[in-house]
Amino acid sequence: MTAPVFLYKSDPVRGRQWTEVFRAHRPAIDFRIWPDIGDPHAMQFLAAWEPPDDLAVRFPNLQVLFSSGAGVDQFDFAALPPALPVVRMVEPGIVQGMVEYVTHAVLDLHRDRPAYRRQQARAEWRPLPVRPASERRVGVLGLGSLGQAVLAQLVALGFDCAGWSRSRHTVGGVHCHAGADELGTFLARTDILVCLLPLTDATRGFLNAALLAQLPRGAGLVHVGRGPQLVNADLLAALDAGHLSEAVLDVSDPEPLPPAHALWQHPQVQITPHIASVTQPLTAARVVLDNLRRFEAGEPMLGLVDRQRGY
Repeated sequence: MTAPVFLYKSDPVRGRQWTEVFRAHRPAIDFRIWPDIGDPHAMQFLAAWEPPDDLAVRFPNLQVLFSSGAGVDQFDFAALPPALPVVRMVEPGIVQGMVEYVTHAVLDLHRDRPAYRRQQARAEWRPLPVRPASERRVGVLGLGSLGQAVLAQLVALGFDCAGWSRSRHTVGGVHCHAGADELGTFLARTDILVCLLPLTDATRGFLNAALLAQLPRGAGLVHVGRGPQLVNADLLAALDAGHLSEAVLDVSDPEPLPPAHALWQHPQVQITPHIASVTQPLTAARVVLDNLRRFEAGEPMLGLVDRQRGY
């Protein structure tokens, strides 16, 4: 009997680390790294950031497509076999990295560190008023696993926290809002807005002038969702008008930003190159192996994507 083939099509350095995990825990699987695909008819499982074209023709017996990262917005679902299960990465390293990044960014804005950095550049010694965390209202867009983990840390630090999502959630210590009717109320009480929404047709361009205008004057933005959710010109206008005070951007549109882009030079914008949360190869491989076990046992896989929602 031919061994099932698992193909990894992403960073080959990480792929070699996956290889060791598969060899140790599922040696019967023929683990391969693109472009060494072996017998395409034996291909049952594919992990990729960007899958190859014509999956149904190229790999006619493919049973599951795994995303090598937390998102699936890079997949063209219309080009995928309609019955093919698609699974996004749900891995502890992704969650911990995001909690670290967002907590750092929120604390940075809360304690006026950007303003102090600008003062230091001018050799200016001028204390600013210090507010306790309980008086700073933080709002998180997106109440999935990442949003809830981030909020748990911010609540523990004493921030006045709220969350918003399309559907109703209950999160301890968090004022939860849901749906379009409650978005305005959520925004009006948010001093620091954190975007952790997945990229879908509904969230593309979501962070626009109309939305930013509903935040209190002087609010800050931490954007760790996806670049196309933010309208760059609208952010720049809100900063220049003084309606927003600061922005921390880990994602952009396009990525990377062109060297001459206005966001690079804006004094109230901090940019990092999409590093807020990075999949850890060894734990990611173990998560995929657990999902393979679930698939073979007929159990629900963690991170199975609802194609209608896009996440």
